[in-house]
Amino acid sequence: MKQLMLGNKALARGLYEAGCCVVSSYPGTPSTEVTEEAAKYDEIYCEWAPNEKVAMEVAFGACLAGKRAFCGMKHVGLNVAADPLFTCSYTGVNAGLVICVADDAGMHSSQNEQDSRHHAIASKIPMLEPADSDEAYRFAKLAFAISEEFDTPVIIKMCTRVAHSQSIVDTGERVEPQVKPYEKDIAKYVMMPANAIKRHPLVEERTRRLIAYGETSEVNRVEMGEPALGIITSSTSYQYAKEVFGDRASVLKLGMVNPLPTQLILDFASKVDKLAIVEELDPIIENHCKQLGLSVTGKDIFPMEGEYSQNMVAEKLGVALSPVKSLRENLPGRPPVMCSGCPHRGLFYTLKQNKCTVLGDIGCYTLGAVAPLSAMDVTLCMGASVSSIHGFNKALGRESEGKTVAVIGDSTFMHSGMTGLANIAYNQSNSTVIILDNSITGMTGHQQNPTTGYNIKGDPAGKINLEELCRAMGFNRVTVVDPYDLAECDRVLKQELAAQEPSVIISRRPCVLLKFVKHEKPLRVDCDKCVGCKSCMRLGCPSISIKDGKAVIDATLCVGCGVCKQLCKFGALGEQDYTD
Repeated sequence: MKQLMLGNKALARGLYEAGCCVVSSYPGTPSTEVTEEAAKYDEIYCEWAPNEKVAMEVAFGACLAGKRAFCGMKHVGLNVAADPLFTCSYTGVNAGLVICVADDAGMHSSQNEQDSRHHAIASKIPMLEPADSDEAYRFAKLAFAISEEFDTPVIIKMCTRVAHSQSIVDTGERVEPQVKPYEKDIAKYVMMPANAIKRHPLVEERTRRLIAYGETSEVNRVEMGEPALGIITSSTSYQYAKEVFGDRASVLKLGMVNPLPTQLILDFASKVDKLAIVEELDPIIENHCKQLGLSVTGKDIFPMEGEYSQNMVAEKLGVALSPVKSLRENLPGRPPVMCSGCPHRGLFYTLKQNKCTVLGDIGCYTLGAVAPLSAMDVTLCMGASVSSIHGFNKALGRESEGKTVAVIGDSTFMHSGMTGLANIAYNQSNSTVIILDNSITGMTGHQQNPTTGYNIKGDPAGKINLEELCRAMGFNRVTVVDPYDLAECDRVLKQELAAQEPSVIISRRPCVLLKFVKHEKPLRVDCDKCVGCKSCMRLGCPSISIKDGKAVIDATLCVGCGVCKQLCKFGALGEQDYTD
């Protein structure tokens, strides 16, 4: 049946039809929807794991047991999962194991712009790269076949544009292969040095076999057009090249980007007059072609950073397109901002008022770094805030202890903050860690995590108690505050910063966008009392603006959290009177 499908949804459909039985992932834009869509199929067990390393190990365990398994993550998540990734390349698989990684060229929702092809090359694992939803669907099924034929995990590399665009997919039925019985094989699966050293030659031989497979497989295809220009490309860059040139250029479209073919590329190059490589981010294909002795145009004209587009491909390769007027030219800037009533706003306001140095983490609360709050000094990676404050305070001692905090979300704390907290407890730095508990994984679209008490399907699940966990890890000082109560936040923050031992503050209030959260009546402004001091504007709440020198509250946005009311010294903010 033909359907219009999002790339991530199509990939999930491919997993389903391929007979995948176990899916374990950690949410991360732009990969999240793959697992959310897979969870809609009752035949697949799906879960959110605490982090990507755990997810990959769960999937490996399932494939070891003899059932096809999958794990998904975004590009920075693959860094977290690199430890099991590199070694399961040596062990190989029992049933098929497929790993999806979604890159984010342009950094729409990421802290870096890394190219995941490097992970495939370094781990010596084959990587498929679909260019649209249909290929995402078909490559998911192909990946399991390759995994089992070549005894290897297989990586499918998505990117923002393929993951979040739609195209037609012709779906089929689920075919679940027989369970492959687990057989004890110490030489294959126990990766102590004596065994691992014998597995490495098998990995190299597998790579040679995969190169031969890529030379003739339909996963890589030649589309001959005019021979004046030949383009070697993959993923969305293929779509841009075809939209610009059509049949006016010849194209070698690579669906397997590791390992890359040799003879196929040489044969294609011999049929064209000029060779251009169009690939986003790093020159992986380009460098391979140069190693083959080919003269190519690539990063000498194309940028190493950012997303490409049809216009860019046309401009760099000398094609004139009809000018397209962009709407962006006439739109005002719209920087990202915390939602109206966001529970993190009051806590960040308190941190700013106390002139704290704030070591931040990954989540929607990272927006605490932007004006007017500007209450965050650094963001590195998941869990780094907790580890970093320990090093910061060990380096500076009392100079920093009384004015420095780490902030981390509840889901991020579960992901990789616990080990940093254990380090603080074990090596005893006088550090204050604030866990921002909004009862959900907010940034990626409200996924459950081990602190919420619900699983991926919304069913009751095990729930970790943050207070008891922190105390069990050796913290005597664990305090819970309501971030809507500015006075209490200020009191507890000062108290814990003054304490001469490690402490944890849990800032707890559910995300305002959760369906079960009941909003208060929106506030109103008494214009007779408002003096236009703009104290309320210091919160950066999108519900509040200034018009004709007076504060104005947008009743369609305001959720009545009352944080701004606590800042007004003139009593100009109050509840909306619906009887007017």
